[in-house]
Amino acid sequence: MPAARLDLIWLPGLHAVCRLGPKAAAPDWAAGRFVSSTRTADELSIVCEFGGVPDEVRQEGPYAMFRVAGSLELGLTGILASLASPLAAAGIPIFALSTFDTDYVLVRERDRARAETKLIAAGHRFVEPAESS
Repeated sequence: MPAARLDLIWLPGLHAVCRLGPKAAAPDWAAGRFVSSTRTADELSIVCEFGGVPDEVRQEGPYAMFRVAGSLELGLTGILASLASPLAAAGIPIFALSTFDTDYVLVRERDRARAETKLIAAGHRFVEPAESS
């Protein structure tokens, strides 16, 4: 686990987690400030803005999303565990994503306030985004 608390930032808007077939083309509706796609032999998973997903697409949401502020070194350990553990203890499911720079965590919108409370109690803090975020 990291020795210091983590600074966390809520991203604006609501998000959806979608599942398409493994050979599906990247959809035009997967747009917005945050989009993540992961293709495997079994599926194409898309995380994007909640409102623009067609009704016929298998999706879950709405989700609120936060990220760890700043850039994390790829060799760090325990970052996600320090976020997931207090949320799991509170019965709050997560959907986690990592990029080269940082980690993102989605929680159901209805769990947002409780998730923030649990993470603060675990020693983390929520901060305002910097202008470049």
